[in-house]
Order: sequence, then structure tokens, then C-alpha cells
Amino acid sequence: MGAPFRLYNTRTRDVEGFVPSTPGVVGLYVCGMTVYDDAHIGHARAMVVFDTFVRYLRYRSWQVTFVRNFTDVDDKIIRRAIEAGRDPLELAEHYIENFRRDMTNLGLAPPDAEPRVTQSMDEIIALIAKLVERDHAYEAEGSVWFDVTSDDDYGALSGQQLDQLRSEDPGTGKRHPADFALWKAKKEGEPSWESPWGPGRPGWHVECSAMAWHALGETIDIHGGGLDLVFPHHENEVAQSECAHGQRYANYWMHNGLLCMQSGRKMGKSEGNAVAIHDLLESFPAEALRLYYLQNHYRSPLPFDETALPEALCMLGRLYEAREVAEGMRGEEEPTVVAEALGADAIRVLELSEGFESALHAALDDDFNTAAALGHAFELARAVNRMSNHKKAMRRAGPIAARALEAFALVERTLGLMADTTESFQAEIKAKRLPHLGLTPEEVEELLTKRAEARVNKDWATADAIRDKLETHSIAVMDREHGSDWRVRLNASGAGCD
Repeated sequence: MGAPFRLYNTRTRDVEGFVPSTPGVVGLYVCGMTVYDDAHIGHARAMVVFDTFVRYLRYRSWQVTFVRNFTDVDDKIIRRAIEAGRDPLELAEHYIENFRRDMTNLGLAPPDAEPRVTQSMDEIIALIAKLVERDHAYEAEGSVWFDVTSDDDYGALSGQQLDQLRSEDPGTGKRHPADFALWKAKKEGEPSWESPWGPGRPGWHVECSAMAWHALGETIDIHGGGLDLVFPHHENEVAQSECAHGQRYANYWMHNGLLCMQSGRKMGKSEGNAVAIHDLLESFPAEALRLYYLQNHYRSPLPFDETALPEALCMLGRLYEAREVAEGMRGEEEPTVVAEALGADAIRVLELSEGFESALHAALDDDFNTAAALGHAFELARAVNRMSNHKKAMRRAGPIAARALEAFALVERTLGLMADTTESFQAEIKAKRLPHLGLTPEEVEELLTKRAEARVNKDWATADAIRDKLETHSIAVMDREHGSDWRVRLNASGAGCD
């Protein structure tokens, strides 16, 4: 049986206790990509939010079926294919492969099902036929339109007023300006499929209703997606599904806020400000992007500028560094005995560590508040660092550090952060951030070799000059017993933040 949690429901505009249709089971459908181009980091926010949500639910013993679709035939895909002189379905396949590459590189688990429009025509046609049969849809010149006036609840999800609406679907034979296309009559040069109304292809909205029905049944537990989909896409999904099946389509609607520029404009292809996922991951670890998304509540707008990822990387570095400090502590005494001996800072680490699991659960069970959950992680990291300043901490605080390490392990299990070893994390930073600092790994190693030679020769001025030069490039040199090591220093102007 899954642990109880609360969730903001867009339809009721309230935070509600989640009640599943089947005890212990969650059916989750999330609108996926229309694959006419590569995904950008605005799209990735929804992908990371729902990947983390599923991760947490499974950690809390829920049996989750996670479905995310591909729209692989659509007006945008057809237009892009015509511009590129390519087959629309081949173009869609290319971008599906790119999307899966990006999700893998982000460290996301694949959904349990990834239905596609082109592989769901039987279900789509069956759903449209039910709507026609029930007088919620009508045929006109080879197209089929949904009759919005036949649905007394149309607009309930988004709060729109019917008399003020007009759909974006052009066409002749529409009875109401807000009627939208379920089936579009074939046009020359476009992909088409046979149907009872003649050859054509689905409208945008009906596909998700049909794929969700096929994958999860007539009523699904949670439907998710970006806030920009509430109207018209999700509103139209509700209308189609509930008019076809005569029952509630989704019990809970979970919408993530949009990534936006500092100007307030959302990020998007049409805005000309999109940053591709694969481009950003060439410069930053995937976990930095994940932390950037999770540091704000999922429903809040998320501002983006050139400092966003460096700052997130710094925050991530603080967690790794605190864990590394804890891993280096030794000792075998009872934790409470050591804490009393070392004083207030050690007592605080023990208190935070022992209360971490319940604090984490409280945050994430309350409308999936990842910002609050991360706040607990950073509070513990700061406490570990303060404790390490005690002169006896490294050789006595091991038993307390072990409790902190158990807490940090929960951050990985629930939020997908701190999943790397410290060595792997530092190696990735070197590989991805050094090019932005004007050095190569080989150049750093060469300078360190010269510095080591100077130290052997007791040429302290040269050794100090080399260290200073590396510091100007945000390279921290650490002298060890058996030589020197180096790391990229995370700072606001270079790799992260101070």
C-alpha cells in the first residue's frame, strides 16, 4: 500500500489528499513531445518533474504505471518536413530518437509505455466513433468536429467561458467557432489513414484521450503536463473523454509551471529563445539541470538566464562536498557519546540526520514540494561542514557522519541527486567546465608538474606563482601527502557559484 500524499488538483483548484481508484496503484498519464524538433530545456522541466514524482511514489511503495506519449503526426511536423524536403513520419522518427537520447543523458527512467499517434489509429477512430454515435461530434466534408455546445461542463478545467472561445482549427462546416477537429480530411501530400469518414488524420487533442484510454482505462488517476496545456489541449481531452465514456476522465490534474526568461516570456521554439537539452549537457552535468528544476516548487514559474545553471552546479557541488567530508570521518564510539563530546555542531548533525527521513516525507507528501525537501538537504550539508571544523571531528565523528550519509542516500533515492561518486562528479565537472575557463586538462597537469618540480627545488616563488595562475582560472590546487590534486572551483563567473 502506498503512503498517503496530497496534490494540487487543477480541476478543483485545491490541494487534496490523493485517493486512488485502486488501493496502492497510480495510473499516471503525461503529455509528451510533438516531435518536430529537438527538445529544449523548457520541455525538460516537465520530464524531470514527472520522472522525480514517479521515483518518489515508487520509493513510497506505490505501484505506478507511467505513460507518456509521442505526437508523431501533426501540423507542425508536416510543415517542418515540407520545409526540409523530408517525409513527415521519417522526420518524426528522427526526433523521437533524439528525444530518447536526451532523456537517457538526463538520467531519466523510461516510462512504462510510450504510445504514438501513428500506432494508435484504431483507438483514435473508435473514440471518435463513440462521440459521433452519442451526438457529441459531427461530420462535415470528410472531417469530424467536436460539438462543444453538447458538453455542459466545457471550460470547467480551465475556467474559460464558451461564448468567448474560438478554436485554432480552420475548416468549413463548423457549427460553433470553438468546435475543434477530431479527424481532419486528407490533404494532398500529407500522411493519411482510412476511417469511416474518409481518409485523413487525427486532430491534436483526440490522440491523448485515445492513448490514455487504451493504456490506463476510461478514468485515470493523475494526468500531468505543462501549465500551457490546460487550454485548449487538456480542456478538450476532458470533453472528448467524458462525453465518450460518461465518467470522469482524470481524478487529478497535475501541471508544472513554465520555464521563462527573465523578461517573463516563456522559453519556446516560437519565441526564438530555446536552449536545446543536448547543447546544455555539453557544458553542465545532468544533475545540475535536475537540481535547477527541483529547487523551485513544480507549480511555480522558473526563471532562466546565463547564471541559472552555474548557480545550480554550485549548489550541487555543496551537497557532494558535504558528503565527501562525512565520508572522510572516522571513529567507532556511540553517536550520542561523540555528539556530546564534540558539542553543539555535532549534536545538530545528529538531530538533522535522525529527523531527515520524516522531514523529507513531509515535504514531498505535501504537493510534492521538492524545494522544501532540498532545503532539508542543504541544512544538513551546512551542519556537516560546521561540525568538520572541530579539531577532533575527522577522527571521532564517523558514527555521526554515518547517519548523515544515510540521509544523503535518501536524496538520491527520492530526488535523483548525488547519484555519482565524488570522483565521477569531479571528473565530469573538469570535462564540461574547463573549456569555459580557458584551459585543458593537459595544460593543468603540465602546470602542476612544473609546480611539483619547483617545490622539490624549494623554488617557492615559482610554485606560488603557478598556484596563483591556476586560481585565476578557477582551479583549486590541493596538496596531498603523495602529491597534488586539483579541482575546478565552482564560482559565479566560471563554473558554479561561490
